[in-house]
Amino acid sequence: MATKKLNIIPLHDRVIVKPAAAEEKSAGGIIIPDTAKEKPQRGVVLAAGPGKKDEPVTVRPGDTVLYGKYAGTEISVEGHDYLIMRESDILAIV
Repeated sequence: MATKKLNIIPLHDRVIVKPAAAEEKSAGGIIIPDTAKEKPQRGVVLAAGPGKKDEPVTVRPGDTVLYGKYAGTEISVEGHDYLIMRESDILAIV
């Protein structure tokens, strides 16, 4: 997966994540309307800050991560939606 270079550099222990697309169909093939779609809890790290003074960041750009449903702050850059969150909001690297 090719990721384009962002002009945003996260500070300290913050990371920028591109959320995965929401599910369009259920397992049974039913199309899910926009109002009923759940927020994705998976995404790809695009950029990571250097970390805190004694705690370097462990995730790297390109890592697929799982995060809490309401984690991070949504931002829009050049028409694309991203999340900025603390590394502690990330639950796991997949």
